[in-house]
Amino acid sequence: MELAGSSAVVTGGASGLGQATAGRLADAGAQVTIIDLASSSGAEVAKGLGGGCGFVAADVTDPEEVSAALDTATSNGPLRILVHCAGRGGPVRLVDRSGSPGSLEIFEAILRTNVVGTFNVLRLAASQMAVSPVIEGERGVCVLTASIAAFEGQIGQIGYASSKAAVVGMTLVAARDLANKQIRVCTIAPGVFDTPMLGRLSDEARAKLAESVPNPKRLGGAGDYAALAEHIIRNQMLNGETIRLDGALRMAPR
Repeated sequence: MELAGSSAVVTGGASGLGQATAGRLADAGAQVTIIDLASSSGAEVAKGLGGGCGFVAADVTDPEEVSAALDTATSNGPLRILVHCAGRGGPVRLVDRSGSPGSLEIFEAILRTNVVGTFNVLRLAASQMAVSPVIEGERGVCVLTASIAAFEGQIGQIGYASSKAAVVGMTLVAARDLANKQIRVCTIAPGVFDTPMLGRLSDEARAKLAESVPNPKRLGGAGDYAALAEHIIRNQMLNGETIRLDGALRMAPR
């Protein structure tokens, strides 16, 4: 998929992985629409991307808001690229230290954002792409975001790990489902990345996490994610695959 002149949507594009990806795609000539919450700095980030780029406030779980955001994005031309970074975490255990059952409310909220939100954005974006003209054998590319927690979830991550495992489970099925529409689907599963989610940890805790990565011995950067997202978009043979981006890290139980 050629980036120059293509209309692209990046959810969660106001910060972290999404912001870096939006910037990289815009630098390559794509017309990027950031979708993020109204409370985010999305408008400011989009302004810094230059002409042809914009921001639309939407909750990824809301069909009407996402549809309206995608309609705005397609005013720049047919939608060709989706990078879905929006998501959330939150600690949940089956039984807490006092022996009480874990929070069903938090578990459901995580799954709603990460699973329902991913499905909602993917189905609506794919519907837009499906009616676009075929260019060099394809209509569109969708890049989703999981986590290595999908494979080695740690204690306290049962909600997050379950939700990201669901995204991994969607990937091949979605790629097969959309193959006759010439739309590709891949997922990136980052390891420990230097994002706002980790920014709440102490410097000591962050250093310990970096030390746990075999090679390179550092936290992943948002630019690492953005570079892989761009490669997936450009490489027509990447389809139906979840790619770990983790420096060979395998997470311990805690």
